[in-house]
Amino acid sequence: MIDLPTPHGDKLNALLQNNKLPSEDRARVSETIKRYQRWLQELQHVQGTYDEHITQMVSLLNEYKRHVEIDLVFDSKKDFLYRQKGQLKLDNSVIEEFLPILVTTALANELQHYELSFGPTTCFSGIRFESNIAATEPGGGMRLCQKNHDFAISRKLFLQASHRPDFQNSITSQTSIAYIAAEIKTNLDKTMFQEAAATALDVKTTLPGAKYFLLCEWLDMTPINTSTTAIDEVMILRKAKRLSSNIRAQFNTASGRQQHRAVFIQHLQSHPLAPEMFTHFLNHIKRMIGSGTEDDIVERGYF
Repeated sequence: MIDLPTPHGDKLNALLQNNKLPSEDRARVSETIKRYQRWLQELQHVQGTYDEHITQMVSLLNEYKRHVEIDLVFDSKKDFLYRQKGQLKLDNSVIEEFLPILVTTALANELQHYELSFGPTTCFSGIRFESNIAATEPGGGMRLCQKNHDFAISRKLFLQASHRPDFQNSITSQTSIAYIAAEIKTNLDKTMFQEAAATALDVKTTLPGAKYFLLCEWLDMTPINTSTTAIDEVMILRKAKRLSSNIRAQFNTASGRQQHRAVFIQHLQSHPLAPEMFTHFLNHIKRMIGSGTEDDIVERGYF
């Protein structure tokens, strides 16, 4: 059994301890934690073929995420949960927690031979040394540059540096290297795209064969050709654009949300998270796992 991170569960438990959470919402957060625990159990009991696994698990994802977005956040009689969505990260942390479960379930056979980690983590993006000729720090004052990723398939890496061949008076650092990394956004705008492009370049500068993906639920920008960047692909998980700003402005108050509730629910239900987009992402991972043995390569005739 692979030990997977629980970013969404951690966010829910932290929210329950937040003294700014309105008392009227505490019981609803507690109920959501129970729903979250049932959701994890349901995901563990999914059975079937590769495609059936994906379809059933994404269906459970849609059901649980609707509960979080509508029952918990949107229907709150107070404005704290809705207005603080960006800081609380209740919505996008659901997918952060779901992806590692999906990957390690659907690709269990392909991944069982590798010692890898899955989920949000901090990974190596560069290395620096002290440039002062009179520096006395061990190992050249080695400093690692690292990047946070919402999702990564990574492996631990330990680095040691010393000015001596026997590594006396050395410095040791621990990090991880990301073979596949993904940024997960609820709404993707141009600023977020540009930040992701810079991160993708850092990742591939240190690990040229790595893959970097940008996953979003809703598109909030004019599409940009990713071939001009180090991003491998942008995937719009709901295959839809974000609600217009003039409609979203009505959601800032409880009365506005209640008045325009049907519009929000219709948009959400008309554009569920699409199983085929998760299949598409998994297929990218399958191609990265390995190109086969030498005999396999010779038989197919290319590599």
